[in-house]
Amino acid sequence: MAQSAAPRDTDWLHYANDLSSTRYSPLTQIDASNFNKLELAWKFSTNALGPRLDADYQSTPLVVKGRIYCTAGFRRDVVCLDAGTGELLWMHTHDEGERIGSRGGPGLGVGYWTDGTNERVVYVTRGYTMFSLDAKTGLLDPNFGTAGKVDLRLDDDQDMDPNKGIIGLHAPPLVVRDTIVVGAAPTLASKGYIRGFDIKTGKRKWIFHTIPKKGEFGYETWTTPGQAETSGNMGSWAPMSADTELGLVYVGVESPQTDLLGVSRTGNHLFAESLVALDIETGVRKWHYQMIHHGIWDRDVSCAGVICDIPHNGKIVKAIAQPTKQGYVYVLDRTTGKPVWPIPEKKVPKGDVPGEWYAPTQPIPSKPAPYARTGVAQSDLIDFTPDLHQKALAVAKNYKIGPIYTPPVLLGSADGPKGLLLVPGTNGGADWGGAAFDPESGMLYVPSAHMPTVIALGKSQHPESTLPYVKQTASWPFGPQGLPDPFKPPYSRLVAIDLNKGDIAWSVANGDGLRNHPAFKGLNLPPLGTPGRLAALVTRSFVFMGEGSDSGVGLPPGGPWGGRKFRAFDKKTGAIAWEMELPAGVSNAPMTYMAKGKQYIVVGISGRQYPGELVALALP
Repeated sequence: MAQSAAPRDTDWLHYANDLSSTRYSPLTQIDASNFNKLELAWKFSTNALGPRLDADYQSTPLVVKGRIYCTAGFRRDVVCLDAGTGELLWMHTHDEGERIGSRGGPGLGVGYWTDGTNERVVYVTRGYTMFSLDAKTGLLDPNFGTAGKVDLRLDDDQDMDPNKGIIGLHAPPLVVRDTIVVGAAPTLASKGYIRGFDIKTGKRKWIFHTIPKKGEFGYETWTTPGQAETSGNMGSWAPMSADTELGLVYVGVESPQTDLLGVSRTGNHLFAESLVALDIETGVRKWHYQMIHHGIWDRDVSCAGVICDIPHNGKIVKAIAQPTKQGYVYVLDRTTGKPVWPIPEKKVPKGDVPGEWYAPTQPIPSKPAPYARTGVAQSDLIDFTPDLHQKALAVAKNYKIGPIYTPPVLLGSADGPKGLLLVPGTNGGADWGGAAFDPESGMLYVPSAHMPTVIALGKSQHPESTLPYVKQTASWPFGPQGLPDPFKPPYSRLVAIDLNKGDIAWSVANGDGLRNHPAFKGLNLPPLGTPGRLAALVTRSFVFMGEGSDSGVGLPPGGPWGGRKFRAFDKKTGAIAWEMELPAGVSNAPMTYMAKGKQYIVVGISGRQYPGELVALALP
């Protein structure tokens, strides 16, 4: 009998596998009959890369023709590995010396391009320099920019210091057709414009001013004259999506300065906290949708919107589903930017910070329902025992609580609140890992972190500060008996949203990391979830997700954060089908591919006591 042909190799060409940011792979070699046999196939350590160890390894590899490409290490080197063995094939490193950026670490990864003959790997360094490398050799492309590199601090319609860390980027550049779309993670001293570059020459093709200049669309939404000119930030630091048929790239824009105070930026000020559709070739705005007006909660757009075709009112809608930190998914027609389900403007509370401008309403999606707890009520406080509940009430009395979009607190009197309890927190809801989408079922899988934050404003103690008030930080954990917070678990979850209907299909806790906490001793509780940042991978068989590392940005030292479990969830029910313990928590977005007839699942792991590694799992 003739043997069946071996499964063909597959690639993972973009940060989330495809330009649609689905994180979906149709591979089926790892399925319900064998997933419990997964074992370590190879691993790659970043220990030798850079002058310091990396405790928060976030890079997600690309796989092309049996080769892995990813960023790694403190200096953000690019490595090329054999996809079947993990063997190092080549490495590119660039020591930028005094040139620093606003975003450190290895970043989220690289971009890839080919015209069928030539192959290029492009990436952005910590110091905001873009390189184009020959994918086969790792050598610089001499035709790109100046000897293979482009200084992204130049030709940006603004002046900036060439060395100081006023701007950077940790997301990979998005390669669409022959255009590289590059975002920005600026500081207060710079504006986060979006640019398109020619993949072959490195020349700038276009620029989009996220803070409009006078005469440009949106300028009038900065209602105090001159504030648009003096404002900074408003970059796009998260990954992006694109639709090549429509010729559009979808860019999420973050807040202006400062995150919690808007006295220097009155009005709704486009294009903050907006999803903007830009023409891939020209950068011209096709449409925009603002998800928060005049944001004062540090809820910038943190991940790529997911492109999906879904049935609605008897027809198939070309949609984009944008997860957010605030726990809502905004589902829009990606051709026009119009909501698929109504998103009415609803009245929100007004604050009392002198000089602040408060938006009277905010857009609240009618569907899908929020995938995270939004806002705070006393009924949200932990009540597993009367004693725990009373202690949680005592904690909550120190803070202001209220519905979503309750304004931040101005610290003042000794008996006043110590801040606003913000839920989800500034690192809660969906973060850079985004969501995963199964195009066969229409199910969107959203990892969600609880992670409340105390936010407040107070007078600056810095002698040179020009701001009337600045963000004040609070100690953490602040829950009763040493718990992370005073709220009912779960502390993290995986939520399945049926985009065919706009309904939540199921929601399950991810992990049970605080089961042995003294506060829960002797209690018969459901899974509690493990605090940490999360990202999911969906295949034809399962949804895969780790518990998150204990060293993510925004997680203070010493807390009960992160775990070491990596799991497969049943796609229809959310039941845990399988799990294994890794040496450290998962700190990147997992991916999968087929090489030489074998399916691999690759995760990045790291922790406060465990430097970053890539770990590949496969069947024996």
